[in-house]
Amino acid sequence: MILACSSLCKSFQGELLLDNITFKIENHDKLAIIGVNGAGKSTLLRILCDEESYDSGEIHKPNDVSIGYLSQHNTIDYDMTIYEALLDVFKPLLEKQKRMRELEVQMAIQSDLESIMREYDRLSNEFENANGYSYESQLKGVLKGLGFSEDEWNYKIGILSGGQKTRVALGRLLLLQPDLLLLDEPTNHLDVNSIEWLENYLKNYKGAMIVVSHDRYFIDQVSNSIMEIENGKSTLYKCSYDQYALIKKHNRDVDLKHYYDNQKEIKRMQESIDRLKSYNREKQIKRAESKEKALERMEKVDKPDSLPQNIRIQFNSEVESGYDVLTIKNLSIAFDVPLFENISFEIKKQERVALIGPNGIGKTTLFHMILQDYMPTNGKIKIGSKVMIGYYDQEHESLSYYKTIFQEISDAYPDMTNTEIRNACASFQFKGDDVFKTIDMLSGGERGRVVLLKLLLSKCNFLILDEPTNHLDIESKEVLEDALLSFNGTILFISHDRYFINKLATKVIEMTSHHAYTYTGNYTTYMERKENNTSKKEINTSYLEKKEQASIQRKHKNKIKKIENDISKLENQINDANNLLISDEVVNDYQKYNEISLEIETLNKQLEELLEMWEELSSQ
Repeated sequence: MILACSSLCKSFQGELLLDNITFKIENHDKLAIIGVNGAGKSTLLRILCDEESYDSGEIHKPNDVSIGYLSQHNTIDYDMTIYEALLDVFKPLLEKQKRMRELEVQMAIQSDLESIMREYDRLSNEFENANGYSYESQLKGVLKGLGFSEDEWNYKIGILSGGQKTRVALGRLLLLQPDLLLLDEPTNHLDVNSIEWLENYLKNYKGAMIVVSHDRYFIDQVSNSIMEIENGKSTLYKCSYDQYALIKKHNRDVDLKHYYDNQKEIKRMQESIDRLKSYNREKQIKRAESKEKALERMEKVDKPDSLPQNIRIQFNSEVESGYDVLTIKNLSIAFDVPLFENISFEIKKQERVALIGPNGIGKTTLFHMILQDYMPTNGKIKIGSKVMIGYYDQEHESLSYYKTIFQEISDAYPDMTNTEIRNACASFQFKGDDVFKTIDMLSGGERGRVVLLKLLLSKCNFLILDEPTNHLDIESKEVLEDALLSFNGTILFISHDRYFINKLATKVIEMTSHHAYTYTGNYTTYMERKENNTSKKEINTSYLEKKEQASIQRKHKNKIKKIENDISKLENQINDANNLLISDEVVNDYQKYNEISLEIETLNKQLEELLEMWEELSSQ
């Protein structure tokens, strides 16, 4: 056992946040904690690593268990470089290495080696057991895996963005390799390549792990169980996220049926009691009193905590677009230096297209070009007939922070009545005085809902969405997915949420700096085809390499054969010249004798060179 949590309770500002949380973690367990924003997930992690107190309950963990915690807010020495911050993890190891070097110097100059050798052997064993000889490759592997290029390794922590600092903190934690990893939203600020690297790392991680995440695809990849925190209580599911969703829906439906059946029976009994009392006769009144006692004794089913209270959205376009919605051909843009070039793809009516690619490749810039905020350096963008664009930007720049929610909607749609605006806001869970909150008071998720509400009211037929699931909890993501699946128009969206892509996309466009590759299907199909293409390339490469190698070998053999033929010819020439040299005709002619002797000498030199070449080639 690594950790056990029993009947844990925590209140916050008089409200019970965590109520009777009970679970245990054994070696190699990988637990994902899910729940809506504000459910207490991050608070629970802080309690487990002793950063926050709790009101009651017990936490058991062996004294020798090491715990590493990645929070959403990390502090690292700002004067360190990225490389130094990760290298600092190996400080005890580096001190051992330094002492070993000192002992090696002492060995060379001192005669009494026994005590030096004992210390050196001990340190050497400790260094080797701690994988000391591979620490540098581990460090570089983590840096590259988390998306840091070698040019960035010497950047000071102080100049990094919040996301980059989080990646550094994650890198330090992975290199520390504690017995139990506590990770709070570790995929935030990572691109898809880095997330996939992290998934592979965590799948092979030898220790245990508890991770808080809204990334359902990531949860499925790294966890072997799921704990949901809902209304302060915890429920454990030993299954994948897809299976959890099915079980949760089934349980919710069963609980709702029990609740409604119970309410129906209570109503029937109360109506019977009221009817008997209305007769105002002693016999009927006694029967009514008897039934009242039975009703009091009757078990009452509580209203399920899990009744869905999330936003319910339905997008409907007012005008139907033409079949060709968007055509992009040989598109390029440069800001001092080229950002991307030669981007071409097409989007047809009612397609749901995911645009993916590494951070910084220019995906959001491409969206702004479609919206005519930027002009292309080269290429063309053609918007189809009757296409009405609705844009969701991840920075929510379309909102005016000084306005209230009500004003934001009213100013965008002045023909709407106050009642219509309030009803629309209520459908997005902005009720009562909430509509008079200014935008700057809202959370990221709440601002996102305001932008989505404005999109709904626009009646557009082509949605362009830039990271629409950012800041949304899992249930809100699922509501958005259902709404977008029922949308009768066309969708182009950027997302790092692979589960969202998998559920929504009918086409995936992978964008690089020099090209765009189109794959029909969802994310799983895209990955399968990429892997197949990679395998084909490897097969083709292997075939070409073998073919080239065979060609080289043939040329090599032919070269040896030619040299052997040349050697044979030279040997015959030398033999003929030697026979001529001892003939009566040449022996008696001094001038001819000298000429043939020189010729033999030249032929012998040529033979010697060929023999050296033959020997060298034969040994290869």
